[in-house]
Amino acid sequence: MAAAETGAGQPTPAPKRPDRSHYLYLAVIVAVALGITVGFLAPGVAKDLKPIGTGFVNLIKMLISPIIFCTIVLGIGSVRKAAKVGAVGGLALGYFMVMSTVALAIGLLVGNLIHPGTDLDLDAHKGEGAKQAQGASEGTADFLLGIIPKTLVSAFTEGSVLQTLFVALLVGFALQAMGRAGEPVLRGIGHIQRLVFRILAMVMWAAPVGAFGAIAAVVGETGGKALTALATIMIAFYITCVLFVFVVLGAILKLFTGMNIFRLLRYLGREFLLILSTSSSETALPRLIAKMEHLGVSKPVVGITVPTGYSFNLDGTAIYLTMASLFIANALGDPLNIGEQIALLGFMIIASKGAAGVTGAGIATLAGGLQSHRPELVDGVGLIVGIDRFMSEARALTNFAGNAVATVLVGTWTKEIDRERVEQVLAGRVPFDEQTLLDDGHGAAPEAEPSEAGPSLTK
Repeated sequence: MAAAETGAGQPTPAPKRPDRSHYLYLAVIVAVALGITVGFLAPGVAKDLKPIGTGFVNLIKMLISPIIFCTIVLGIGSVRKAAKVGAVGGLALGYFMVMSTVALAIGLLVGNLIHPGTDLDLDAHKGEGAKQAQGASEGTADFLLGIIPKTLVSAFTEGSVLQTLFVALLVGFALQAMGRAGEPVLRGIGHIQRLVFRILAMVMWAAPVGAFGAIAAVVGETGGKALTALATIMIAFYITCVLFVFVVLGAILKLFTGMNIFRLLRYLGREFLLILSTSSSETALPRLIAKMEHLGVSKPVVGITVPTGYSFNLDGTAIYLTMASLFIANALGDPLNIGEQIALLGFMIIASKGAAGVTGAGIATLAGGLQSHRPELVDGVGLIVGIDRFMSEARALTNFAGNAVATVLVGTWTKEIDRERVEQVLAGRVPFDEQTLLDDGHGAAPEAEPSEAGPSLTK
């Protein structure tokens, strides 16, 4: 039946579908509880449920190559656009790459200090993963030649993550060199990315079933050790994120701007509550843009830094990827050596871009990193699925805090921030308009104290 028309003869827009993702998370929690119960009460039966968790992991693996390809190609396109604005884009991108590397390194450092998952010592049913790993001992020349696919599309059909990454980089830089002529291709890849992420969203509805099978099998095999190990990495991850935000980001913010991070985060309190309820920093993107402009950062800086940061400045996701990788390797009794950890860090610096705001993207990126370096460990991703929801809260909050700090820093470095306005806003003398989310005159002083000279930028 045709959509109803308005008085002007225009069809009314279709009603927006309600977000039911919170039901998924509730289902995962229930599934984990059931898996734990089955693991304790019927360990023999629970061990036989392992293929259920493996099946879910295989669904995720199916999407690794297209996700990485689209993310990297579009990411390089974003760099090209951001670089056009000169100093702002260059400073923002340089800062994002440095902080992503720092966050990944911190995750590795903490993981090596606490050795999460070591006590589990699960029997790694390597199966197909072990077969893929047999070539890992090849020489350097063979390894490098193996990165080059037989054809441009064989990387996708053979499931080689490094080959996919290689092709994505070639395509991305080629489109960058094409300039305007490459924009239609970029838009087409953007549509493909939306399709792939829609499929990923559909696959994630199987997460409760996968979590049930994986947790039941682990608890059936190890008993209470599994719960202790999962609790350990979850608590360690939260503590690491808190220290990163308040110590690392706080120190950088204080050093370069003199601003107290507690005041800035208190100003963004409502956004943190919104993220906490949705487990995605993407939901607060429009509000962060509006609030940063209201704070006194110029619109060009906000318009460039915030959207670019949502793809390139994922500090919480970076910490999660490295800690989760170490946990899986330790749990399967096959730890990563230092060389493998450094190589994984390098891969994650690139592959982690664009993982914000999409349910399941973190899991897919984690699986991609493991498959590129240690394919026999990919099956262990099922161990993380049950607690991923709880860890996603800290990931999203840390990502959001990192982007807020980055916006203030870039505004300070480019002298595009009104310091007097910042002080007034953080002191509560210039409240944010929650009704319109707009503040077109954010450079002006409040009405009670008119400024004759206009907005004053950072001195």
